[in-house]
Amino acid sequence: QVQLVESGGGSVQAGGSLNLSCVASGYAYGSHCMGWFRQVPGKERENVATIDHFRYAAYAASVKGRFTIGRDNAKTTLWLQMSSLKPEDTAIYYCAAKSVRSDCWRQDDYNSWGQGTQVTVSS
Repeated sequence: QVQLVESGGGSVQAGGSLNLSCVASGYAYGSHCMGWFRQVPGKERENVATIDHFRYAAYAASVKGRFTIGRDNAKTTLWLQMSSLKPEDTAIYYCAAKSVRSDCWRQDDYNSWGQGTQVTVSS
């Protein structure tokens, strides 16, 4: 089991930037896929960005061009650089990892999740 701890959330005005980090412990190096997901209370959790072991990244259409996902396999760290933030980006952001070799964009088989970090963007 991989343990994940996010940091870097906070409050920012629209147009601003935030960087999220996720430190993994346990057998994180074996995680083929890692990703960032977000959830607003009362709504389903949605994919934000995912990245595989070879650093192939995928993004939700709503964040493409504004967010950048990256991972350092040696340090088992995942990050998300967010810029040009919008109020609609407000959510709890979760880091996740999975050991199964499936499509990284598939959310339901991620088996390790962080506790989440709040991102609030004000207009």
